[in-house]
Order: sequence, then C-alpha cells, then structure tokens
Amino acid sequence: MSIIADCHLHSYHSGDSSAPMEAMIQQAISLGLKEICFTEHQDIDYVYHENETPGCYEINTDSYLYELIGYKEQYRSQIEVSFGVELGMQAHIARKLAAYSKNHDFDFIIASSHLCNQKDPYFPDFFEGRSEEDAYHEYFQYINECLRSYMNFDVYGHLDYILRYGPNKNANFVYADYRDDIDTILKTLIDNEKGIEINSSGLAYGLGQPHPCKDIIQRYKELGGEIITIGSDAHEPSRIAYDYHTVGELLTDIGFRYYCVFKGRLPEYFKI
Repeated sequence: MSIIADCHLHSYHSGDSSAPMEAMIQQAISLGLKEICFTEHQDIDYVYHENETPGCYEINTDSYLYELIGYKEQYRSQIEVSFGVELGMQAHIARKLAAYSKNHDFDFIIASSHLCNQKDPYFPDFFEGRSEEDAYHEYFQYINECLRSYMNFDVYGHLDYILRYGPNKNANFVYADYRDDIDTILKTLIDNEKGIEINSSGLAYGLGQPHPCKDIIQRYKELGGEIITIGSDAHEPSRIAYDYHTVGELLTDIGFRYYCVFKGRLPEYFKI
C-alpha cells in the first residue's frame, strides 16, 4: 500500500460511532498502516433533531485524550497514533472554536461543515421547498461565510459533504455550476496555507468519487493547492482506509505526488 496513513477516524468518543478505540487501532495495524489520527467530532451548538441525543456530538476531550495516550504508548512500536479533532464549523461560534482549540495540543484539526445555517443536510428537510441546486449553492456559500469567521484549522474536511444527501446525490452535480462559490473557498484556503482533505467515504457512500469530487480536487491543484491529507472518515474498523487504491490512482492522475500527515499542527509529507 502506497498510502500508509488514515487521518480521519472516529471511535465511540464520537456520538455517531460505537467502535472501541483499540479495535480501530488493531485494524489499522492489520491493514499495514503506519500512521493514524483520531478526529473525534466536536460540533458546538449543533442543532439536534428529535431522534438525536442532545450533546452527543460534543466530546469529553480529556477522557478522549487520556485513552488515546495509553494506546499511543501501547502500540508505539507498530503504529503512530495522533490526537486530532473534527471541528464543526458555524460562523456564529468562532469565539467558542478559538477557545476550545487553544485549550488542547492537537496534532491535527479538520474543519467540517455538518450544518448550514443551523440545518444539517443529512436530514431531508434541508432540501424541502427548493431545488437541489439552490440547496447546494447555499451550502458552499455558507462555507465561505465560515471561512471569513474562523481559520484556526489545518484542512477542510469532505468539502462537498452535501452531495451525500441531496435528492439525487452527485448525479446532477456539475462543478461549473458552482465555480464561483467553490473557487472562492479554494483560493481562501490556499491563500491562508490551509489544505483540503481527500475523504474516501464518498466511495463508501456510493458516489463513485471521494469527497471532494475529482473536479474540485483538480481545481485545487490548478489554483496552486499542495496540502492534502487522506482519510476514510471511518466510524467502524471495516471502513478504515476504504478504497485507498482508487484514491491513490485519482490523486496521481491529477498530478499529486505527496500527501500530508500533521504532527503538532505541522505537515509531514509522504509519497503517494
């Protein structure tokens, strides 16, 4: 395997996973990975639906770190285990995000947009009463609003997350229809020396492409973007390093030769 790192993993410390942390580590070792990073969810001010447990997407960071440190030492000779977080971006919580991030010595911070104007595209009501195209525009425009409010992160995660859940998913998605919105996102990230995550869960969800899709990754490269991380977004052991062969081929076809693993918020580069 040419990609030896999975930089987006969740255990039972995240509200949408029941996976033991040790089981995730052992599976990563069995797959031949040398680097992994847990990135548990921290979605401050998340708007919960009635079938969700309030607070489930806010982690007990001290408990999470305590367990991670133990396994990091236990498995040190077999794999490097890093301490990360997936921050749920919302424009109005910039101060809360800043305070939280400063209080912990993370190796890696992923910024993700799970909510758009306090609604989660995971639920069908996000799309009700309007076209799929209008909903997608709102999502990408809101990412730009978030970027204007907060930039203390390393990469933006699953940049086209909304394509998982649209009425037609990515069947009708054409990059050119959203060029202005997405180019602004990519240029802002590049200008601020932030990267994008290549998230293989898009393949697991049947989209036929990772998140973001090939056209967005290609455009990031064309604009001068060089910082990419690779992660499966696995919430269970069986999804770790999901379809990395396809991801590796796509990235090399686009022209990427290296990907990053962050340690102490600094990138280390590995050949694909």
